[in-house]
Amino acid sequence: MIVEILVFVLTTLVVYFIYIHKRIHKNFKERDVRYNPGVPIFGNVLKSTFVIKHIVEDIDSIYKEFPNEKYVGYIESTTPIILIRDPELIKHITVKDFDHFVNHKMFVPEDIEPLFGDSLLLMKDDKWRSMRATLSPAFTASKMRQMLPFMTEISDNIVQYLRDHIAEDIDVYDVIRRYTNDVIASCAFGYQVNSLKDKDNEFYTMGQALFNMNTWQRLKLFFVMHIPKVARLLGFNVFSGKCSGFFENLVKTTMEHREKHNIERPDMIQLLLEASKGNLKTENVDIKDDIVVEAEKLKQHTDVKQWSLKELSGQVFLFFVAGFDTSATALVMCVHELAINPTIQENLYEEIKEFENKNSSLIFENMNELKYLDSVMNETFRKWSPGLVIDRVCTKSYELPPPHEGGKPYKLQPGDVVYNVMNSIHMDPKYYQDPEVFDPDRFSDERKHEITPFTFMPFGTGPRSCIGARFALMELKVLLYYLILNFKILKCKKTVDPIILKPEDFSIRALGGTWVRLEKRS
Repeated sequence: MIVEILVFVLTTLVVYFIYIHKRIHKNFKERDVRYNPGVPIFGNVLKSTFVIKHIVEDIDSIYKEFPNEKYVGYIESTTPIILIRDPELIKHITVKDFDHFVNHKMFVPEDIEPLFGDSLLLMKDDKWRSMRATLSPAFTASKMRQMLPFMTEISDNIVQYLRDHIAEDIDVYDVIRRYTNDVIASCAFGYQVNSLKDKDNEFYTMGQALFNMNTWQRLKLFFVMHIPKVARLLGFNVFSGKCSGFFENLVKTTMEHREKHNIERPDMIQLLLEASKGNLKTENVDIKDDIVVEAEKLKQHTDVKQWSLKELSGQVFLFFVAGFDTSATALVMCVHELAINPTIQENLYEEIKEFENKNSSLIFENMNELKYLDSVMNETFRKWSPGLVIDRVCTKSYELPPPHEGGKPYKLQPGDVVYNVMNSIHMDPKYYQDPEVFDPDRFSDERKHEITPFTFMPFGTGPRSCIGARFALMELKVLLYYLILNFKILKCKKTVDPIILKPEDFSIRALGGTWVRLEKRS
């Protein structure tokens, strides 16, 4: 009897998925949108779901299959998505006509993962506007200036550790993740750790648990993202209750401790503590600061509300998730590129050495003088952007122009999803000559005018661009500055050249890892 019921349920599910798959095909055909049919249940993400290819490669294969289209159909499991290929159209969706595309896709439903689902990334409409206006003062230049000393101190910990491991092959991914872990622990939570000395500290192990998914966790993530009704029925979640509880409790106890003992520290917890009382303001900052301007615009469209501890905990959790893995990814790939491009590395060293001779120290006010360092980071973000796509959900009916000459306009309805392609455009020879070549000079003052608008979007674009972009860039530049100043980064036997992308869910990593040897600078 049980076997018969199981067979019936499985047969019903298969028939349902085939029906949905054919309905998506019919929809794209009738509306004159080119698409790749994919396979039932998985659509165009079969290979990335089973970790045969990276999801970037699944998206890129569809992008390249239709080179003359402004947009194409993309099937993500059972969800039809419009993949936007045209930079001008991306500008309209993310900036000019933003009021039609205010929200992100709900990757993780709030009721399944409350801490992540209630973060700024996934908040919607007026709730998002209010939280963005609340948090914006936390990311002004004046606030970043206060956090730089924490990053410098942690960078010094990294340099001291590496000086004792000169004759060894260095696992860059491990070292950099420990750096970003310690930066987030300090700048977000006021939590002092040295993850290279105390390798199994609770803060780091909890971060590892969030991102190192086994096959069973990946399967649960697939259901949560693509078939949430089934995930709810089966009681699936993405993060363990232990992990979520750790971060929520850390925010609560830290806030209570500071309130009780009247402690203030210039970090995210302090800023959120002020936000919870409605006291987070933008006084004493440059009124031309783009973050301040944005916050004032948002306040004109919505009231800034008081936030609960749970809602504020979600923002710190998001800050940790983005800072721990996404920032680490970019810096690891940058170090890898410098190891296999020694001439570029030496050019960067010459700039840093000249800067060091002229300045007593690296401070917030003089960081912008390091033009080549900026170019190196921008070229890393172009070639290895961890952002993948800029997703948007249509909130008001919107008509796209015809996808090709002689085609029909495509009318998006509320709830329809569009992916503004990021990595594929960054690597399109139409916009970047020899895109596989790591060439920081693309972003030099002399050449950056050649970059087509809306073809470089590592932190997104428009009102929903990454609020922490300024923090992330500063965090990465600080460590890279001290690494290059103190060490020559060399290839070793384990160094992959050229870099091949490791098939993973979302993280950008080199197949075989990023391994280097270091030589002390004289």
